Amino acid sequence: MRRNKQKPQKNSQKWMVTFSDMILLILVFFVMLFSMSAIDAKKFQALADSFQNRDMFNSLPSIIEFENPANNVGSEEKDGSLNELNEVDEGQLKQEELDDLLQEVEEYLAENNLNENISATRDERGVVLVLQEQILFETGEADILQDAEPFLNKVGALLKTLSNVVKVEGHTDDRPISTFRYPSNWELSGARAGSVIRYLTEEYDLDPKRFIATGYGETRPVAPNDTEDNLGKNRRVVIVISSPEFEEELTDAAGDL
Repeated sequence: MRRNKQKPQKNSQKWMVTFSDMILLILVFFVMLFSMSAIDAKKFQALADSFQNRDMFNSLPSIIEFENPANNVGSEEKDGSLNELNEVDEGQLKQEELDDLLQEVEEYLAENNLNENISATRDERGVVLVLQEQILFETGEADILQDAEPFLNKVGALLKTLSNVVKVEGHTDDRPISTFRYPSNWELSGARAGSVIRYLTEEYDLDPKRFIATGYGETRPVAPNDTEDNLGKNRRVVIVISSPEFEEELTDAAGDL
């Protein structure tokens, strides 16, 4: 008699392997989503700003056709490029104007034998004119001497042709002063800078907003205060006719005050 062979029973637990793999994949998927959901505050703010400024929308093509696409596509980019070029050209023009001004001042100093008392140089700030005390003021005073007027007239006439910001600095030596008008070197140096600005603005009708007056007292000497010659070098007024880059620094500093 034949015996019926029983078919081997399938393992009913095999489906658990597939199920566990699926659960693991789902878990990894959600972990990945969670890790990606961490918000970068800076990136989020940048995205929010782009929506407010419409930068994102401006960069996308419009669904409305322009009447003249050739004139409208990229117009903002063209305008931006033109503005940058204009700024570069304007800055270059101002630099050339400063070069011409320096040359004219140097020629004036040489023709009038003023190089001992006045110097003209060029640095990152612009054109720098240094006037020694003896040509501008009596010792301890801030009233401009008549002998200084011709050179200040030359400076005023040159500034009339420019629009640059002008910084005027007053400096003294370290010898103390204590008078009714000037209790210290701070007041004296500030008054001297103000006198130069007042002369230029009144005589040549220059916009006072272009000028910045600063009194440094004895805090920025150019030589040790140990001899009469060095003391004289430290008593000076400095006129800085600013370059475009230095103008931005001055206006930013003034705006922070």
